[in-house]
Amino acid sequence: MAEKVQNPNNDPEQSPDLSNPVEAEEDGAQHFSLTIRRRLPQRRIDKYLKHRFPDFSRNVIQQLIKEEAVTVNGRGVKCSYQLLPKDRVDLILPPPATNEIPPEDIPLDIIYEDEDLLVINKPADLIVHPARGNQTGTLVNGLVYYSNSLSSVNEKFRPGIVHRLDRNTTGVLVVAKTDTAHWRLAHQFEYRQTRKTYLAIVHGTMVLDRDVINLPLGRHRYVREKYAVREEGGKESVTTYELQRQYRGYALLKLMPKTGRTHQLRVHLSSLKHSIVADSMYQGKMMTLEQLVDGGIMPREGEVGAELAASDFVIERQALHAFELQIRHPITGEEMKFQAPLPADMERVVSLLDRYRNITG
Repeated sequence: MAEKVQNPNNDPEQSPDLSNPVEAEEDGAQHFSLTIRRRLPQRRIDKYLKHRFPDFSRNVIQQLIKEEAVTVNGRGVKCSYQLLPKDRVDLILPPPATNEIPPEDIPLDIIYEDEDLLVINKPADLIVHPARGNQTGTLVNGLVYYSNSLSSVNEKFRPGIVHRLDRNTTGVLVVAKTDTAHWRLAHQFEYRQTRKTYLAIVHGTMVLDRDVINLPLGRHRYVREKYAVREEGGKESVTTYELQRQYRGYALLKLMPKTGRTHQLRVHLSSLKHSIVADSMYQGKMMTLEQLVDGGIMPREGEVGAELAASDFVIERQALHAFELQIRHPITGEEMKFQAPLPADMERVVSLLDRYRNITG
């Protein structure tokens, strides 16, 4: 064998024993230590660990390396690191995933449902599917509680999930209830046969009433959770926007993405210096009632915003809403259009802007 795994039996020929790690963390994570005994030509650490721990995908292994849950000789390394003799590899593996998704009674705002698909209006602060660090409290947990019929095409933790919305993006999301519906819907999304329309409240004064943003996107070079415009190595990303209302210092936009990259709308608008309000990840600023009113008379009892103190934020998540989705029914082929009204927090912001920052008087 190429390495020695520290374990109670101290057997240099023993494969990693997942039942006997060096130590276990309180959350169930396990700590292993490997010593490389001989040279492994052209053996990247991510590929090597994937081979040694086949229960974990390469993506998971690479994520652990990036988060420095894997170290070599006490230091963090890149996924491309070439292992050398006598290298000591320490790693902390997350607890083995359960094969079952715990059903949870999470309220679902259902727009449409039939035997093949389910369309919901996703609220803010709801993650779509379980992932590392979020095994419960997701939309999927609620879907499993609600329905015994969900597609199984995706990974076991993503039943029915054809597309996603960010945690704090609200609006229309379609779920597949059968495998046939799933792959036919997925085909529509992949080949850009769907039409998606979003509404966003952004900072600044728009120069153009309508334009196309065509900027390639990729992962941020230094911040793992973020994406950025990447002229080299980025993926094609295209967004059309239309100005709906211009206010003093703010604007309401309609957005029509042609592609569906992660954080596409948020990054594209930020790149134009028109970040989405309250999107702190991409330079969007929080807005208090006092700042929005900007010297005007504060809302009075019974008026929109009157329930807020002057220092309260009028919205506490990015002001982005998936307003409309057009698809073909995966079985009948019928053209279908689904809409979700503006959520209360965005409706409140628009109402306040209409009253206090309307540039038309």
